[in-house]
Order: sequence, then structure tokens, then C-alpha cells
Amino acid sequence: MALDYYQVLGVERSASKDDIKKAFRTLAHKYHPDKPGGDEKKFKEVSEAYAVLSDDKKRAAYDAYGSAHGGGGFDGFDFSQFSGFQGAHGFNVNIDDLFGGFSDMFGGKGRERRGRDISIDLQLSFRESVFGAERTVTLTRDTACARCSGNGAEPGSKLVTCATCSGKGTVIESQRSPFGVFSLSRACGSCSGRGTIPEKPCTACAGRGVTRGKGDVHVRIPAGIEDGQTIRMSKYGEALLGGAPGDLYVTVHVVADPAFRREGYHLITELPIKITDALLGGTHTVATLDGPTTIDIEPMKSTDELVRIKGKGVPHGAGRRGDLVVRVRVVLPEKRSKGAMELLKKLRDEGM
Repeated sequence: MALDYYQVLGVERSASKDDIKKAFRTLAHKYHPDKPGGDEKKFKEVSEAYAVLSDDKKRAAYDAYGSAHGGGGFDGFDFSQFSGFQGAHGFNVNIDDLFGGFSDMFGGKGRERRGRDISIDLQLSFRESVFGAERTVTLTRDTACARCSGNGAEPGSKLVTCATCSGKGTVIESQRSPFGVFSLSRACGSCSGRGTIPEKPCTACAGRGVTRGKGDVHVRIPAGIEDGQTIRMSKYGEALLGGAPGDLYVTVHVVADPAFRREGYHLITELPIKITDALLGGTHTVATLDGPTTIDIEPMKSTDELVRIKGKGVPHGAGRRGDLVVRVRVVLPEKRSKGAMELLKKLRDEGM
């Protein structure tokens, strides 16, 4: 029975793209096989549902033909494996013409088959998000078999024509639908759509072309990345016999820093100073992400002023960086001695 993608993601049929994206991230994080309590089957279902519902064209086709709902639906008729069909009365029909690219939506004939995508989360310090970082993550996934280089054949043996599909890569099946009985083509299960099978299956992967296990992946985090952004690493997802590997999506979560906050390419920090320093001006040491530096502050005209330090912000482009904006703030003393009070009274008498 075909999956109801809306039920898989737990959203209404009227859900916005943002709602669908949020639901996918939550469930992908929950069911990821590398996490304790993960569920590989549910993770794949969630990924499949998101791949369809996040794309306007695919979603429209799915809403129209992909599941049994309302009156006169397809009564569970599942097109997800099929790429084209021939009418029961002898007329030829291209399923892409009839359904507006519906077969392409599911990786039908003419489109390269791909393995599953993988989504992971990485936590970064504020400094790492500004200057970039490198991480090594361990993933459990299907990768191309090292022994047979992913073709499924034992080294020294060859690939032969698949007897099931006669080398075509597809087989024909009859299906009943509201239009009548149709002959539909789908990828051959014996050869995974390749048209060939190993004469002698690889002893390491049993002819699957992929092996499952843990492996390290090196992730480069670019300088200036922001909280919530996602990095796409092409072909670092699940491998697939007869197809290209999926992609790896790394979502970054940045830990807030107590001393700095970010506004675009600029960094904001605070420098509390005494009243006397504000009135007289002076030189002060300021913390930056590059280390401490000194700034000269002119006698202040207000209790809250901004000083800009060029080139101490977030890197962007070739050799360019934003600025560090220092908010200079006058701090009142909690305790005042008798002598200090006398001096303040004299200042007041002078009109200050």
C-alpha cells in the first residue's frame, strides 16, 4: 500500500512549505539511524515524503494522483515504481505527458537513480561559525563495495545480460486502475534497472554492490556560516547499485557567545567604563575574536556611544571582513566614598 506522505510527516494537506520543512527536520533528527533509538525504515519514509512534498511540481502531481483520497482517487494505485505505460486498448500513452512529469518525480526511466540522502546536525562554537572549522563525523550508511568497486561482480568475473528483462533494465506489469487495465514498465528488480547481473556475485556484498557499515566523513565548515544554515555535500549519502550516491546535508547549530553577537558581517560587543573615563577619555583594552586590542576613546558626549574597529568582524569574500562595533557604556559606581561625593558636588556646582 502506498504511503500517505502527509501522514508520514504529520502535517495537514494544506501545510505550508515551511511547516513541511520543520516537520521533516524534527522527524529526520528523531529517526536518524545513527542516533540512539533511530529507525532506518521510518527515516527513509520521512525522507521520501519530504522529497515529494517540498517540491511544488511533485506535490501537485502527488495530490492529484498519488494516493487514495476523496472520491474517485486511484484506490491505492501506486505509480512510484513506474515510468511509462501502454493502454489496455492498444493506444500508447506517455505517463509524463499524462501526469506532467510524474514518473520523473520518482526517478523513472531517463533519470539517473540516486541513493538516499542523509541529514545530520553539527554544533559549533561562535568562534568556529565566524572563522570556519573542520569536523570528522562517523556515519552508518551504504557505500560502494570496496571489493567489487560497486558493480556487484566478484573480481575476475564479468557482468552478463539479465535474463529477467533481457537487458532492457525494465519489466512490464499489468495494473488495474480507473482507466482500465494498463501495461506499465518498472525497473527490473533482478538487475536494479541496469540490464546486467554479475556472472558470479561478489563475496563481500553478495552482488548488491554496496556494503553497510560505519565510516568517517570529513566536513569543512565555511567561515561566516550562520545558525540554522545547511551544507550540502554531494554524493556523501547512501550508495545505490546502478545509481549515483545520495547527498549529505549538514545543518549547523551555533552556540551563543556571552561577549559577542552577530549582525550580518559585523560583530557587536560591549565595553563598560567609569564616569571619569567617559569624561576624560582614555585608552582601553577590548576583547576581539582575534585577541585583545586597544582603542582610544575621546571624552564622551553621551552615556552610550559606538566605536567601530575595522576588519575585526565576520570574513566574507576574498580577504574581506566585517567590523567589530564596540558599544561603550558608562557604568555608575555601586558605592561612593565621602571624598568622591564632595568632588561630585564641586563638579555639579561648576555646572557639570
